Amino acid sequence: MNSKPWKSLRFKMLNLFGLSALASVLTAGFLVLIAIAAYKTDFPYLASLMQLMRDEIGIPVLFTSACLVFFIFYLFVLSRSTIQYLMEISKGIERIAAGNFDYRFPIRGDDELGVLAANINAMTARLKQSIEEERRAERTKVELVTNVSHDLRTPLTSIVGYLGLIEEDRYRDEVELRHYVRIAYEKTMHLKTMIDDLFEFTRTTSGGIGLRLARIDLARMLGQLAAQYRLQFEQAEMECLLSLPDHSIFVDADGDKLVRVFENLIVNAIKYGKDGRRIDIAVWSDSEQAAVEIGNYGEPLPASIIPLLFERFYRGEQSRSRNTGGSGLGLAIAKNIVELHNGAISAASDQGRTSFTVKLPLAK
Repeated sequence: MNSKPWKSLRFKMLNLFGLSALASVLTAGFLVLIAIAAYKTDFPYLASLMQLMRDEIGIPVLFTSACLVFFIFYLFVLSRSTIQYLMEISKGIERIAAGNFDYRFPIRGDDELGVLAANINAMTARLKQSIEEERRAERTKVELVTNVSHDLRTPLTSIVGYLGLIEEDRYRDEVELRHYVRIAYEKTMHLKTMIDDLFEFTRTTSGGIGLRLARIDLARMLGQLAAQYRLQFEQAEMECLLSLPDHSIFVDADGDKLVRVFENLIVNAIKYGKDGRRIDIAVWSDSEQAAVEIGNYGEPLPASIIPLLFERFYRGEQSRSRNTGGSGLGLAIAKNIVELHNGAISAASDQGRTSFTVKLPLAK
């Protein structure tokens, strides 16, 4: 609602009525004066016409009728732009109703009509966004079903195949039997991991996850994680270089969820950075936020795929094989968890180094 009454449509219409009434009275009065002047100067035709109108109609009635006619004329002329704007809004609404959600009304003035046009523009933009989100959600649903079916079918086929061999006693000796059992077990664990990732991804994207916030020292957390993964670093023949500040950096976060983020990044760095033989873990802060960077070395990633790394089911090596890639949900889950903490996660890759940076608000 317009907070300035002199800019309101009601005030403008009252002005139009007043101006029209004033203009009609002045015009009618001016014409009557001209007629009286002509009558006094004894123009034969005008004199007889004035005598007839005075006798048959009467000067007051004639003046009133002239005022009414001129009032309607002036009101139409002065309000023409407002009427045209109303017609334009009406036609625009018809275009929007027909499905043209890109149409926008021009904003003319700051009265109720201008506010109405602005509100319709905002409503149309929100409606278009809602429709696009609905379509995107539908596409996501189809992609999710397709990708999940593909990813779950691969290990499940192996499990069924090896268990079928065992069920039919199609093995030479106990050694081969145990080999089949081990493979079936590994595939089962892979399948469980993928289902757990899918469940976690669904929870983080649907808002079904709750955060138990506590005051956490990021530097201490990353130091502990690096120590926990020492065996994995040794098995991968990699060195972990820690760069931690000499003071605590506190954030308000859910420790379990945040550990999941950094574990995922460390596992990715081990998996894809073996050729580089080194992993960097750095923690620092500024006046507003804390940052954690986990980097590995090797062949850099193309710039075109950097924005896609956090998309669900995306794998940097373009392979859907479980032997070389995970579920494709790890980074998507990490991104959702970080954003739930009002933070941001980003990736960069150049000159043989790929890094992921997590930024979180400092504890208040």
